[in-house]
This record gives sequence, structure tokens and C-alpha cells, in this order.
Amino acid sequence: MHTTIEQYDKQAKELLEKFANKDISIKERASIPLQEMPAQDPKVRITNMNEVALGYTENQVKVEAMRCLQCKNKPCIQGCPVGIDIPSFIMEASKGNFGKANEIIKESSLLPSICGRVCPQENQCQMYCTVGKMKKDIGQSVAIGRIERFVADYSRENNLDVVPSVKPETSKKVAIVGSGPASVAAAADIRREGHTVVMFEALHKAGGVLVYGIPEFRLPKKLVEKELDSLADMGIEINKNFLVGKTRTLDDLREKDGFDAVFVGAGAGLPKFLGIPGENLIGVFSANEYLTRSNLMKAYDQKNSLTPLFKSEKVAIFGGGNVAMDAARTAKRLGAEDVTIIYRRSEDELPARKEEVEHAKEEGINFMLLHQPHEIIGNEKGFVTGVKVVTCELGAPDASGRRRPVEIEGTDRIVEFDTVVVSIGNASNPLLKQTTDGLDVNKRGNIIVNEETCETSIEGVFAGGDIVLGAATVILAMGQGRKAAKAINEYLKNK
Repeated sequence: MHTTIEQYDKQAKELLEKFANKDISIKERASIPLQEMPAQDPKVRITNMNEVALGYTENQVKVEAMRCLQCKNKPCIQGCPVGIDIPSFIMEASKGNFGKANEIIKESSLLPSICGRVCPQENQCQMYCTVGKMKKDIGQSVAIGRIERFVADYSRENNLDVVPSVKPETSKKVAIVGSGPASVAAAADIRREGHTVVMFEALHKAGGVLVYGIPEFRLPKKLVEKELDSLADMGIEINKNFLVGKTRTLDDLREKDGFDAVFVGAGAGLPKFLGIPGENLIGVFSANEYLTRSNLMKAYDQKNSLTPLFKSEKVAIFGGGNVAMDAARTAKRLGAEDVTIIYRRSEDELPARKEEVEHAKEEGINFMLLHQPHEIIGNEKGFVTGVKVVTCELGAPDASGRRRPVEIEGTDRIVEFDTVVVSIGNASNPLLKQTTDGLDVNKRGNIIVNEETCETSIEGVFAGGDIVLGAATVILAMGQGRKAAKAINEYLKNK
């Protein structure tokens, strides 16, 4: 039976009354149950693009904040790539000082509403939480991300957001290539020091993967726009429809346009494919294209969108990461009756967040685990009709630490599908390398940087995010952006 917001709120209110006006011991705090996140009913949400997770109520966030033990050594901070003072903002949240809590977060992160929604906290800050360790279950850690989401949303909705302070203007100019998470973090920290910051975005909307990659039902695009307004409020200029490497080269920015330093946060937007027969058939998409059509171009809104929508009945998704889950759940909302994740390992090895896998299952997504696609089958008109798969078993661990899938001879079969979405990762776009002499990249096309400063092989040019890491998370990209900004500020000081 689906639990409503009102039911969750009532339970939280009862707990607040139980602990009102008394000092709560560590044992009592640890005994407070984790507050579950209210969500849309699965049967309803697959018919709309509205956000699935509805967020905590005020009572819930206070109760969840009470679970924090306020450890003196603050272990959770070491798991946060941008170094947010987590215990301090949670303490303020427990008192109902949500605006103050948001201020503390924004000292380190300009995107709390976004990070509270899409960051894999279970692999970062919550992994180090003492409560989770006491219970021997990371899933029982204090729900740091959910608290972050609430205080950020509350502050925005109640006009409590504070624009980060900017020091007096300097004569220095910094170009930021891209407007995704790494670029946003770098731009904010550089601008705080008083430097002129100009961002260059290739698409017609700013936000990078936040607007083209993550679906509306996980991250509303109006919210991304609101968060990015903070950049404009700080005096940062964003130039859209500006492709660095074509509109202007990196050398142009440095040598002709007067920029003293450049940060490259262009992401990893070149889709990877398996290289199997049939990948050129009609009905085969990269996850990048499939999600961009829906997220950025609003293909699902057929009355108002000019973007074509490929009609699908049976969809196969190759891959098992968060992007694969996004593509599968999007396909369901675009009208597909049957959507199947095809992944060559078992569920234990799925790289996607546990929450995303659970949401996918609730929404009726099928999982064909321990299967490897061998060929995409088509008809005489060139349309997809099926996928030839082979059954696998798990062998010894490979370099990633996960058990290697081993194909079982004689188990191949054809499964009927009319659409295939390939979601096995992205590589870096080679455009910058091709148009910039002296820019070193590795064999995967990722820019090589100094690990401490994020400086590239070209003096004054720094890089971070997916173009360095390969496809990573929003918060890891932001962490690199902050690291690069620190080095850029130091570089400009000494220049």
C-alpha cells in the first residue's frame, strides 16, 4: 500500500512531540527511525514527468536532523567532494533554522537543491556516517542529501537565499568552457575572489548534463534554472550557443580575447557503442541522444515540442548505470509498454544507485541480468525487430573489482524489441584536442591534468569534471571544479 505525505508527516510529528523539551542521548538519537521519502504512487508517476521523490515535510526534516550525533571528528565531511560542513547545517535544520542551514551549505556548494536530489550520498558523505556504522547498514545513515534538499528548497521558496559575496573587482578575466556542475563550481569560487568570469555554453540552455542528461522526474529543469540564477546574481556572464573549438578556439580565448586563465569543464558527451552488428538500424539510440530529446527538447510534450518522438512498444536498454535507469524510466513515460534493462552482470554489480534501481522496479522495468547483447536484429526496411543475447555467468573479479561476466556457449537467443538504447558510457569529445596544439589527453581522450591543481599541459589552462574523470557524478565534478578554482585563484594572484 502506498504511504502518503500526510501519513509520513503524522509519524514524524509524533516523534517530535515525544522528544520535545528534553536532552536526547546518543542512544535515543540512534534509535530514531530513518525518515522515508514521500514519493508519487508508481502507477501514477509513470503517466507524467513530474518529480518522483516529493521531499521531506518540515516535521520529517527536523526528526531526521535529530538523528545526527554531531560527532566531534565530523567523519561525514571527508566523504563530501566539496567539503560542506555537514554537522553544522544539520544542527541548524534540527532547530528549524533552514535559511541558516542553507547559508552554511552555500559556502561550499552553489547547487544544494540539485545535489540533494542526484548525488550518490550513500557512496560519499553517508558512507562515513557514524549512525550507519553503528547500525552496520549505510542505508540507515542520517539522510544528509534529503535534509540538504529540504533546506535548499525551503530557502528558495521563502526568499531566504543569499547571493554569495564577491570581493572587489580585479583586472583578471577567466573563461569557463561549459556550464555543467564542474564549471558552475569553478565559476562561483573564482568570481568570489573578484575576478571577471565568462562562461561559454555550446547548447541553447545552460546547465550541461543537468539539463540534457537527467530526466525531469528526477531533477525539474525550472529548479536548475533557479540555481543557475545565482551565477548571474554574482555577476557571471553566460554566453550560449558558443562552441569552443568552433566558434572560438582555446588559443583564441587566451591570445586574442584577453583571458588570463581558462577552465575547461566541457563534460563527456561522445556516446560509446558496443560495436556489434545492427547498431546503425532505425530505432537504435545512444542514451545521450535519447535523453537529450526528452529532457532538453521536451519531446514528451508533443503538443508544444517540434522534436520528433520515436514511437516504441518494446524497448531494450543496454547497461546498468544511473543513465540506463534514467533511459528506461523515460521510455516508460514516453509510452513504451515493455522496457527491459539488459546487463551482463548480476544485480549486486549494478553500478546504478540502489534508490534508482528500486524506483525502476516499482515502475515495472524488467531486468534481464547476466545477459550480453551480441547483435541487434532488423527487418528488410532497416527497423529494429529484436536483440540476440547470450547468457553469462560470473567469473573472477576484473580490474574494476567486480566479477567478470563469462559467456556460456550455446545459450544465445533472440528477444523481440523495436527500440534499443545503448547506455554504456560516454567518452570525451575530441574537438578541443583537435583544435588545441599541446593539449595532452590519455588514450580515452580525457584531458590529462595535475591531480593537485587540475592544470593541463598548457600553462593557464585548467580542466575538471567528466572531460578529465570520464563519466562521473555531479558532486565529483563539482569537487574538481572547486579544486581547479583554488589553483586558478592562486595562479592569478602570482601572475
